[in-house]
Amino acid sequence: MKFSFISFILLILLITPISYAQLKIGYIDSDTVMDNLPDVEDARQKIDALILEWQNELKKLEADLKAKQDDYEKRKLILTEQTSAEARAEITKLEQDVKAYRDKKFGANGELFIKQDELMKPIQNKIFIVIQQIAVEEELDFVFDRSGDILFLYAKEQYDLTAKVLERLKLE
Repeated sequence: MKFSFISFILLILLITPISYAQLKIGYIDSDTVMDNLPDVEDARQKIDALILEWQNELKKLEADLKAKQDDYEKRKLILTEQTSAEARAEITKLEQDVKAYRDKKFGANGELFIKQDELMKPIQNKIFIVIQQIAVEEELDFVFDRSGDILFLYAKEQYDLTAKVLERLKLE
């Protein structure tokens, strides 16, 4: 009885420090990091120059379209049926061209998105590597981003439950 009581006390003494081990958590503000990196400023200037160039081209296309529409409205009463149909077809084609250009440059998978990804991805990778290095050096368990764009930046592998969740789902 005395032996089991001592074993119980020893077990509690060994488990207690483990259960009280605290997670070490860090955070960054990625907006502040991005605002203070010269590489980011260079990338933003390149992107802004492209946007300005594409917006000017788009304005030209829209001005051409507006001029054609105004010209048609002024002359539609004196145009023959065939000439009127050709003018409307030309206006429709210009409208489609403007929309296609806007989508090609500024759409969800447009050139702007691709260029931003091309210019910013190496910078983001560099930042993530530095975050990971600091997290390992300071023995942090998790690193969060408080700016709200990206929630998780680093987590120790030992806390990844993905394989266990997949395994349990396969059993069901």
